[in-house]
Amino acid sequence: MNRRLALLVLPLLLAVAGCTAGPSDDPAPRRAAPERPSPFRDCATLGTPPTAASPGAAPSATPGGTALPELTLACFTGGAPVALRSVAGPAVINIWASWCPPCRKELPAFQRLSERAAGQLQVIGVNSRDSRGGAQSIGEDYGVRFPILVDQGEALQRALERNAIPLTLFVDVQGRIRHVDATGALDDTQLAKLVRQHLGLAVSA
Repeated sequence: MNRRLALLVLPLLLAVAGCTAGPSDDPAPRRAAPERPSPFRDCATLGTPPTAASPGAAPSATPGGTALPELTLACFTGGAPVALRSVAGPAVINIWASWCPPCRKELPAFQRLSERAAGQLQVIGVNSRDSRGGAQSIGEDYGVRFPILVDQGEALQRALERNAIPLTLFVDVQGRIRHVDATGALDDTQLAKLVRQHLGLAVSA
């Protein structure tokens, strides 16, 4: 009798177990849309001096200037964070945001500077208090290709005691800030003049 009862109950138990072990009633999770590739260059070479930079170039060998702040910022494209003091000069560092009209106006001039002065200096962007999507779209729309660091907490502006953007730093081969420009949107001619005046480099406008 007990054996017959067991034979009757066993299929019922297997049927119940089969229901619980089957596919979930929940729909399969949707895959997130793939991220668009970044338009910006990575930051791996920021510690390498420009090929034509000379340690004795004027006015870099003259005393003066202030050291870059002791800050480490993320790179827009990922990878290892970048210590600002490890950036090899001469360099022009532009602090910008996609919501800032003068920033948008001047970014193409910085891109052209990065192309004309390749091998002489580095052009680096610092995206401040911005959304990743906004920065990405500006990079795509304006053809910005130079490396971009990310500073959503405005740490660099606070260290410089400046709260307005755009800001542009002119950094010599010794990693010292020779000039901070906060005059508004810069064009090709103004950039070439500032690079010549503060970094001693002749760059065509």
